[in-house]
Amino acid sequence: MNRNENQMERNKETKIYDIQAQEGQEKKPRALLAGLRLGGDREFDSSMEELGSLAEACGMEVAARVEQTLSNPTPAYYIGSGKVAEIKETVELLDIDYVIFEDALSPSQLKNLQKEIDASVMDRTSLILEIFSRRARTREARLQVESASLQYMLPRLVGMRDSLGRQAGASGSLSNKGSGEKQIELDRRKIERRISELRRELDAIEHDRDIQRRKRGRSALPLAALVGYTNAGKSTLMNRLLSACAETAGNSVKEEKLVMEKDMLFATLDTTVRKIEPGNRKDFLLSDTVGFVSRLPHGLIKAFRSTLDEVRYADLLLNVVDASDERFREQMRVTEETLRELGAEKIPCIHVMNKADRFMEPGELPRIDGNRIYLSAKQGLGTEELLSMIEERLYAGNREGIFLIPYSRGDLVSYLNENADVRAQEYLAEGVKIAASCRESDYERLRAFCC
Repeated sequence: MNRNENQMERNKETKIYDIQAQEGQEKKPRALLAGLRLGGDREFDSSMEELGSLAEACGMEVAARVEQTLSNPTPAYYIGSGKVAEIKETVELLDIDYVIFEDALSPSQLKNLQKEIDASVMDRTSLILEIFSRRARTREARLQVESASLQYMLPRLVGMRDSLGRQAGASGSLSNKGSGEKQIELDRRKIERRISELRRELDAIEHDRDIQRRKRGRSALPLAALVGYTNAGKSTLMNRLLSACAETAGNSVKEEKLVMEKDMLFATLDTTVRKIEPGNRKDFLLSDTVGFVSRLPHGLIKAFRSTLDEVRYADLLLNVVDASDERFREQMRVTEETLRELGAEKIPCIHVMNKADRFMEPGELPRIDGNRIYLSAKQGLGTEELLSMIEERLYAGNREGIFLIPYSRGDLVSYLNENADVRAQEYLAEGVKIAASCRESDYERLRAFCC
């Protein structure tokens, strides 16, 4: 049996398949996906599909896929040594540029695999970090990604610089002075110093973000935050709400107000806050945050803490879910776990079941079921109903009050007009009589003027 027949037989056994590149298209880096099914892991197939989507989001072409079933990962290679040999041969046969493992690899596993395989070896964590580094646009996002990448790289320096260690003295008294400081130690110190610099810069940016957050807090406008799995349609929903509000006012939304929306994983990394002015309803602030993903690297969550903190300060969460994805329940679970890690699990939440037009008729949308609403952000089906739900929940804790404010306190009259729902206003000899619906904190502040 010749080499090609041997390869085809092994492909059949290990579920390796080749995806031929289209003629005339620009050649993309070719990737081989490698996964280890541990026992009865029922989420393995969906996790491998998501890994393929992540590779495509990184500009790669998935050319082959290798799977193996074991009870536990092997300490040396994560997969078996025989499977490593098959991957090595497949890399040569299909001209593979990257071998990407579905799970996180230990530093020693990464080192051993890189020695055996003539292609760049990555794991899920390093792939996500690479996507983030390509998507980062603002200075803050770039610093956050660099910090997470360096923290990931630091323990993996072992073995990378063996050939660069200093030599001992060749003769004379210097021969017993030892090998001197190795390059790996210099690299480690350089990385640690850079991480400290990044931490200081990010602390300064976080201080500025806190100032912005306090300014927004003084406006007394409640904040709703869009959260959810990456590519569920958060940015599309924000743009749709902005456009709907502009249309209600008889205007068109300004281009600079819109956020980037694209059908890919992690299209946007930066948090954006916009004021939503429905016209016939109460105004509120809406923030769009970075999307979540299964096993989002802890270093990224830590690095993006100041960005994700917008979620913790929200009065309401809008969990945007791609309801057309068969894995949406698993994605909701991942979102809930990430929110728990951020300390935001107790914030009231509306589950926005987006892309429902893919499995429901337009006439059936929107459909409201408790704290869930089925809609289509792209088609604009359910926008008005969602705004009603947001208003109802954001202002549910408001108190009705009638206040008689003396003319000497015109600042309080202005405050109520800007930050409360004023139902009636009358000018009397004693002062301004205002009937309004306001926050509990504002009601307590103005309790002395109640009448």
